[in-house]
Amino acid sequence: MIAACSFNGKTVALFGLGGSGIATAAALAAGGARVIAWDDNPESVARAGREAIATQDLRAIDWSGVASLVLSPGVPLTHPKPHWSVELARAADAEIIGDVELFSRERAARAPDAPFIAITGTNGKSTTTALIGHILTHSGRDAQIGGNIGRAVMTLDPPAAGRSYVVECSSFQIDLAPSIRPTAGILLNLSPDHLDRHGTMQHYAAIKQRLVAGSDLAIVGVDDVWGAQIADRREQTGAELVRISKRLALANGLFAEGTELKQAREGKVRRLASLAGIGALRGQHNAQNALAAIAACRKIGVCDADIQAGLASFPGLVHRMEQVARRGHVLFVNDSKATNADAAAPALSSYPRIYWIAGGLAKEGGIEPLRGLFPRIAKAYLIGEAAPAFSATLGDMVPYEIAGTLEAAVAHAAADAQNDPAGEAVVLLSPACASFDQYRNFEVRGDAFKAAVRGLANIEPIGGTS
Repeated sequence: MIAACSFNGKTVALFGLGGSGIATAAALAAGGARVIAWDDNPESVARAGREAIATQDLRAIDWSGVASLVLSPGVPLTHPKPHWSVELARAADAEIIGDVELFSRERAARAPDAPFIAITGTNGKSTTTALIGHILTHSGRDAQIGGNIGRAVMTLDPPAAGRSYVVECSSFQIDLAPSIRPTAGILLNLSPDHLDRHGTMQHYAAIKQRLVAGSDLAIVGVDDVWGAQIADRREQTGAELVRISKRLALANGLFAEGTELKQAREGKVRRLASLAGIGALRGQHNAQNALAAIAACRKIGVCDADIQAGLASFPGLVHRMEQVARRGHVLFVNDSKATNADAAAPALSSYPRIYWIAGGLAKEGGIEPLRGLFPRIAKAYLIGEAAPAFSATLGDMVPYEIAGTLEAAVAHAAADAQNDPAGEAVVLLSPACASFDQYRNFEVRGDAFKAAVRGLANIEPIGGTS
């Protein structure tokens, strides 16, 4: 745990008692703050009480002595309207911050030179965070990995010289972290997302820009117009910038040509690394993730040889294009984290011959945005509530069956893929749906897929999936 000593002796209100909220409250208390915590969910309040966290309805407290409101990133700050706790804090002139801000202050106070890499973007944040953490750990460094992925940031080990931090940041966390100052800040890409919470695309982009604006080095993906504009504005300040692209041969920056990753500087191009044969980093989107990782790791002193070794040994992110097993020429891939069409597109674009398991609780638009990738699908196996709607979209373009359950879909897809004459056939769970009609979350769904695959005959597990 990182004790939030910057708040010693202060009264801090905290709203939101999920996992990160509980951890943040404990960190504040350990640092000497007087914490008053609350949540709209009575079960969360009861859990906090069992954790010895002081709770009281924030509508009933005296706000005149409250220095800060620490807000869960899941609670609206601005749109569709500010949460009632935000309005109370503003009326009392109390600052409104989040857990990443607490971390930033503790790092600044204790070990301001401790390397800090922060990652944001609409897509690819988790994979890039995990990849950078893996490269650092594989090279022998003490790498603390958390934030919006895995561990809550205040549960990491305390800032110290030689200890590196790799922190995934959502737009909500950035909005609550005014003093964030990473050694390397990464903005991978921008496309419309969370607009119910940010109002407009312009506001969403402005929040994301804050991460790289305060960074020693800004690493910015320029394959969308928003990122390109942010990079241009950064360049105009004269501050350190690296542009990255998965599809453009840049004149200055890092870019991908197929599986080759290259650096261009003043018209001269040199090879940095290769993703050839690295199954966990297949696809253009992963080339972008790798480019960002290379730029960030080089900034904090990792040599190119250690970076290439880390790329080659990266096992992938669990439930995100996770290679589970092989059976002969058939590869089984768990992409359960793909809970909408846009999230499913990277996996569908990474394999030429796919036996696709899709369905669940459909999102708006269904799988219509994936129509251009249908030629890659040998057959679809539809599960859950979305099966009838998805079958209508597939129509005559893709052979399909209504499998109903995940277990039936795995068995049927595996049998069909085994008879495919292609050099490699892929049984891919990339549902393009939420899981809630059949599973508690996408992790449980992904684990069910892996269990069903392991139950097949003659399976050869990959990595730690057995």
